Amino acid sequence: MSGHSKWSTIKRAKGANDAKRGALFTKLGNQIAIAARGGADPKMNAALALAIEKARAANMPNANVERSIARAAAGSATALEEVVYEAYGQGGTAIIIETATDNRNRTFPDVRSTLNKNGGNIAESGSVMFNFDRKGVIQVAAVGEDALLAILEAGAEDAVEEDGEMVVYTGAKELAAVREKIIAAGLTVKDFGLEYVPKNQVAISDEATAGKLLKLLDALDELDDVVGVHTNADLG
Repeated sequence: MSGHSKWSTIKRAKGANDAKRGALFTKLGNQIAIAARGGADPKMNAALALAIEKARAANMPNANVERSIARAAAGSATALEEVVYEAYGQGGTAIIIETATDNRNRTFPDVRSTLNKNGGNIAESGSVMFNFDRKGVIQVAAVGEDALLAILEAGAEDAVEEDGEMVVYTGAKELAAVREKIIAAGLTVKDFGLEYVPKNQVAISDEATAGKLLKLLDALDELDDVVGVHTNADLG
């Protein structure tokens, strides 16, 4: 399966090592609050359970998790909404920008301005999305045929070796179940989440163009309301 690239590796490293933990926790908290609107019990709400597990994997304190769930119970999370923007980057690449916002009139100008300042531009709704599938993606600290067999037996759709680990793809609804089975098989999960995975990639071989695109993606990822940035660029 296509879809993994240098940007995917970079953003995972950022998530694991980001010094701005407060900003990261705010983004995770917003995702929990949005998911909790579907029910405050993670046993009955798969989206909430996934958001909580993601937060705990980032070492988010339990008190922060509980406050985020309480926001939904109190109704203070009702203003939050998930908004996805589509854009183009250098080399004709497609970009998906996921946000959690309580004010579209703030978020959209921020996204558009960041694109414009860094050589990208906003795209018409639907002009980019068709290039992507919504998938579960799991990062596993293992390589080799035995690990691959265990991952596929856990229900994964596909897995590829990259930089000394496995990148595992699942159906969006199967992410939690496959992750649990991979852990039960004795493998270590380093990261996981729902991503927009490109059906086909655009190769960017020019070093200068690749550098500008990475700068654009990083600038988008740094925006307070942005919770996910995905591209079909193949940066090697």
